[in-house]
Amino acid sequence: MKDWIEQHQITEVECIVPDLAGAARGKIMPATKFTNGKPLRMPQSIFMQSVTGDYPDIWERINPLDVDMELRPDPYTIRILPWAREPSAQVIHDCFDMDGGPIGISPRQVLRRVLDLYRAEGWRPVVAPELEFYLLQPNLDPRQPLQPPVGRTGRAEHSGQSFNIDAVNDFEPMFDDMYEYCEGQGLEIDTLIHEEGMGQMEINLLHGDPLELADQAFLFKRTVREAALRHDLYATFMAKPMENQPGSAMHIHQSIESLETGENLLSTPEGKPNELLLAHIAGLQQFLPDAMALMTPYVNSYRRIVREMSAPINFHWGFDNRTTGFRIPDNNPAAMRVENRIASADVNPYLAIATSLACGYVGMKQGLEPSEPLAGSAYNEPIQLSRHWYDSLQRLDRNKDLRAVLGDAFVDVYVSVKEAEFDNFLNVISPWEREHLLLKV
Repeated sequence: MKDWIEQHQITEVECIVPDLAGAARGKIMPATKFTNGKPLRMPQSIFMQSVTGDYPDIWERINPLDVDMELRPDPYTIRILPWAREPSAQVIHDCFDMDGGPIGISPRQVLRRVLDLYRAEGWRPVVAPELEFYLLQPNLDPRQPLQPPVGRTGRAEHSGQSFNIDAVNDFEPMFDDMYEYCEGQGLEIDTLIHEEGMGQMEINLLHGDPLELADQAFLFKRTVREAALRHDLYATFMAKPMENQPGSAMHIHQSIESLETGENLLSTPEGKPNELLLAHIAGLQQFLPDAMALMTPYVNSYRRIVREMSAPINFHWGFDNRTTGFRIPDNNPAAMRVENRIASADVNPYLAIATSLACGYVGMKQGLEPSEPLAGSAYNEPIQLSRHWYDSLQRLDRNKDLRAVLGDAFVDVYVSVKEAEFDNFLNVISPWEREHLLLKV
């Protein structure tokens, strides 16, 4: 890393740790101090801070003295910070206690823990995230509704523009910067499309190692927000930013290769799902209902779960069926995979990928069997996804199988942080309540 920093004439380094919300915490320092080899430290409590800035009373899961942890840079994550005015770099760090043990409540470590379980079986997961997001007009007053963006034409979108090339090109200057920033960081974007909502876009990342793809998804969120701000726009991964518009998701394509041969382990020679893939799907069906708090982490996430709004409402699976929660794309045996369409776009990518792989792992280890594939529209079936934030937290808290895979300490801290956010939300009275309840009840 020292050689790389000298070659790129880097003057400043952002030392980054992804927190529970998927936001970048850390420290910024001169490059000369970063390369001097001295340990970098931060308090463990950064993983206990809610999105509202509160801390739940669960200090026994770390140290009540709020002790430090040591940050160690992952050299594979060092990248140029392309929008900085001076030559700058960013490095994602892993977190360790003072005895050298990994911090189990770190989202990056939770994903590493799940990947270690796969590795012990001779399996190598491969994932490809798809991230939906909205471009919006800047909003300085959170009490006011969000508005669709204005592009080169000078006119805001007022109708659906699904797959419309010209609607994407209306924001070409912003996307040019986004692509330049992504290329500078080695973020491998596959495709960019306009989604159904007004100003809603989707990018697909190329498939690869789950930890690397989680890093890329984490960095992409920072990147597109920065590119949008430079063109007087907001980019948001909020699950449901506007009324009567589709929500945004993070779809996760996942498959499994043999560590020894690289062969896809989920397909028959004829290109059909084999028993391992069926057990993987069954694990998703059985355990994701109790893991919804990790896949839909905020109260706004549940506003996306509305019939006929392009989001899955149940845990059915099917072949090339986009109405189901789990879709098997029509593809060749080498690319056999399942697409998990449940997660909302506001997820922490490390935790969403870890959770999706964890559910499939338990299904394979237990030899579970899925339901029959659904041939018709899943929107005609009953809603199965939890539609209540607090209920999802309680179900996660009680599930012993998920605790065993993700770690007791992590689940305890995560549930406590989310309960603190829920309590904070309950103190806010919405316009709907004032409009419909004030003088009628």
